Amino acid sequence: MKIIKILLVCLVLMPNHSFSQKAQKTAFQVVPLGVKGGIDEKNLSAYLVSPVNTKDYICLDAGTINAGIEQAIENKVFRVSASEVLRKYIKGYLISHAHLDHVSGLIINSPADSSKTVYAAKKCMEMMEDHYFNDQTWANFGDEGPGFHIRRYHFQTLNLKEETAITNTKMTVKTFPLSHVNPYESAAFLIRNNDDYVLYLGDTGPDAVEKSNNLKDLWTAVAPLIQSKQLKGIFIEVSFPNEQPDQFLFGHLTPEYLMDELHKLEKLAGKNSLNGFKIVITHLKPPAKNIVKIKEQLKIQNDLGLKLIFPEQGKSFEL
Repeated sequence: MKIIKILLVCLVLMPNHSFSQKAQKTAFQVVPLGVKGGIDEKNLSAYLVSPVNTKDYICLDAGTINAGIEQAIENKVFRVSASEVLRKYIKGYLISHAHLDHVSGLIINSPADSSKTVYAAKKCMEMMEDHYFNDQTWANFGDEGPGFHIRRYHFQTLNLKEETAITNTKMTVKTFPLSHVNPYESAAFLIRNNDDYVLYLGDTGPDAVEKSNNLKDLWTAVAPLIQSKQLKGIFIEVSFPNEQPDQFLFGHLTPEYLMDELHKLEKLAGKNSLNGFKIVITHLKPPAKNIVKIKEQLKIQNDLGLKLIFPEQGKSFEL
C-alpha cells in the first residue's frame, strides 16, 4: 500500500511530457521567398506557408516569387526545380493588397504558373483585375475582369471575417481589414491548420495614426487563440525606425508603434501571454543602416519577452 502511494505521488509530481510537447509542437512550415519592403525587387514580400510535413503551400503576398524559390533551392530547402515548386508546391496566393511590391511576382510569373486560386478581399481583387490582369497592362490569366480570360487562375473574392477553405490544402483562411493610409485597405489573414493558427498582416499603419480601430478589432479576435496557445505566431511589418515622422509613415509601423500595438494585444490576452510568443518581422525597408536600426530598436523595446524572428530569403523555419 505504501509503495502504491509513493507511485501515485511520483505520477502527480512528474512533468506532463505529453502536454509539454503538445504546447510546443510546430504546426506550420514557412519558406520566405521575399522579406523586404522598398526597392529590392528580387526580395519583396512573399511567404510560403504549409502544414508541417506537407508541400501544400499557400503564398502570402507575392512580391517576389522566382528569385525566392531559386534562393530556397540554393539553401536546399527544395530539392526539385524552380518550375516544379512554382507549379506543384504553391497551391494558391493570398494577396493582402494590390501595391506592386506585394503582387509583382504573381504577375510576372503567371505565364509559367499552373492552374490555381488567387484569393483577395473585394477592393484588392478589383484593383488587380482593373489595373493588372486587364488584358492591356498584362494578359488576363484569371477568370474574371476585363478582356479575354485565359482562366489559369481562379479569382476568389474573400468575404471579411468569413472562414474560407484554401483549395488543395487542409488549411482555411479568415480575412480581416487593415488600414494602409486610411481609407486605402490592406488585409490580415488568419490561417488555420486543424486546431492551430498563424496570423499574417499585410502593410498596416498603427490605429492612432490611421484613425482606425482595425488593429484593435483584430487583436480582440485573436486574443483567445493566444490564451489557448493555438496561435503559433504573427507576421507583422515594421518598415521604418522610430525616427520616421508620423506624416511620412505612409501606412506603416515603427518598432515603437509595433510594441504599442502588441501591448494592447497582451492586455486583451492576459499578462505575460506574449512571453516567448513568436513575432515574424516583415517588410523592413532599405537602406541597410535603417534595417540595422530597426532590429536594434525592436530588441531594446522588447519588454514583453517576445521571440522576434527576422526571416531571411530562402531559409525555412517552423511555427
